[in-house]
Amino acid sequence: MAKLVLVVDDEASVREALTDVLETAGYRVETAAGGREGLEKIEKLSPDAVLMDIRMPGMDGIQVLEQARQKNQQVPIILITAYGSTETTIRAMKLGAFDYITKPFKLDELLAIVEKAVSTHDLAKKVNAGKPEKDGLELEEEIMIGQSPAIQAVYKAIGRIVDSNVTVLIRGESGTGKELVARAIHLNSPRRDKPFIKINCASIPETLLESELLGYEKGAFTGAGNRKPGKFELAHQGTIFLDEIGEMSPATQAKLLRVLQEKEFERVGGTETIKVDVRILAATNKNLEQSIQEGNFREDLFFRLNVVEIWVPPLRERKEDIPALAEFFLKKSAREFNKNVTGFSPQAMQLLMGYHWPGNIRELKNVCERAVLMAVGPVITTEEIPLSIRASREEISLRPERQDMSFKEIIADVERQVILNVLKEHNWNRSAAAQALKMSRSSLYAKMRELGIIS
Repeated sequence: MAKLVLVVDDEASVREALTDVLETAGYRVETAAGGREGLEKIEKLSPDAVLMDIRMPGMDGIQVLEQARQKNQQVPIILITAYGSTETTIRAMKLGAFDYITKPFKLDELLAIVEKAVSTHDLAKKVNAGKPEKDGLELEEEIMIGQSPAIQAVYKAIGRIVDSNVTVLIRGESGTGKELVARAIHLNSPRRDKPFIKINCASIPETLLESELLGYEKGAFTGAGNRKPGKFELAHQGTIFLDEIGEMSPATQAKLLRVLQEKEFERVGGTETIKVDVRILAATNKNLEQSIQEGNFREDLFFRLNVVEIWVPPLRERKEDIPALAEFFLKKSAREFNKNVTGFSPQAMQLLMGYHWPGNIRELKNVCERAVLMAVGPVITTEEIPLSIRASREEISLRPERQDMSFKEIIADVERQVILNVLKEHNWNRSAAAQALKMSRSSLYAKMRELGIIS
C-alpha cells in the first residue's frame, strides 16, 4: 500500500497543490485545514510523514509539533513557512522536526525530503519492532532510541542487511549499544522466530570457551557427566551473537573459522560431525587490525567476520539523542523502583548534554538509575546528578590564573575547587561532602589539609 502523507495548511489552494504533487508521486494524501485538525489526524491516522505550515490561526505548526512529541507521536514532521528565521528553525529542530523548508521551494526538493522522511520512519519502525510496550511506555531492553544523523546511519545499515544471511561485525566503543544492534538485526530478519543466542567471549575462561561454543560429549573432560549441546547447536536456524570477539584465543579462533567456512563442527570429545545453519554476528571494541599485526587475531577470521561492518557511534557524537535516551531510562527506572519521578529539570538536562560520556549509553543508564533512586521529588535536579558530571563543567587549563601553573599545580587547584564547591553545596557538612565525593571523612579531612583548605 502506498505511504500516507498528511498535509496540514490553512490555505485550500496550498493543500490542493501539494495533494496533486504528492499523489502524482505515488503517495496517498490526507489533508487538514488547521493545527487542531492536523493533530487529531496525526493521532488517528498515524501517517508516514506530515507536511505542515507553521503560520496558521489557532494552533500553529510549532504547537502541533510540540504536542505531537509530548504525546509520543514519532511521525516525521516537515515544517513549511514563508517566514523563515533562525529562532524558529532552531526551535523547530529542537522540538524534533524532521526538516524545515522555506517557500518558495522546488518540487523535486520537497519530494526528496518527503521520500527521506518516509524511508527513515519506515526503517525506525522496522528496527524498533520487538516486544510490545508495557504500561504505555517503551521500556524493553531490545530497543534502539534516537533520531540523530549518526544513529540514523546505523538504522539504514541494519535495514539494508536484515533480509540476508551475511555475517556482520559490529564495532564501537564499550557501552555504545552493540548488542542492541545485533538484536535489531535478528528481530527484523527472516530468523526472528528462531533462537537468538549470545555469548560474551571475554567473560568465559579460555579453557571453557570452546566447549561453550561447540558443546561436549559425556566424559570429554573431568566434570563432563553428560552430553551438552553448545551455543552453535542451540542457535540452529537462528542467530548467534559473539560479543567481545577480540578476546577469543587463537586456538578457539581456528575452531570458529571452520564453523564459518564449513558450517559444521564436532563437540569437544566427540567424533560426530554436526551441521548447523546459523547467522553469525560479532562485536568488538578492540582494534582488530592492530591485534592482527600483533599476532593476537587471525587475519583470515577477520575477513570472514567483516563481510559487513556496522560502526555504532559513541554518545558524544550523537548528543541530540541524550534527552530521549535519558527519558527512556528515567521512566524505566521509575517503574522498576516504584518512584514518582517524571522528568529532568532544564539545568540537570544541560549537565547531561554537556558531559562527554566516556562510558557511553551504559554510563548514561547508570546515571539515570542513580538519579531516580536519589530523587526526593518528581523532577531530577542537579543535586541528583553525580559530582563527576557536575565537576566536568569546570574549565581546567584555560583559566588565566592557571596559565603559569605546572600540571601538578593545576590538578591540585581543580581538586581544591571541586572540594570547595561540594562543601558549599552541603553547608560545609564534612560527612555529607565526603559521602558525595565517595570518600571517607578522614580522607576528605586529610585532602583538605593537603590542599590548604584548612590548617
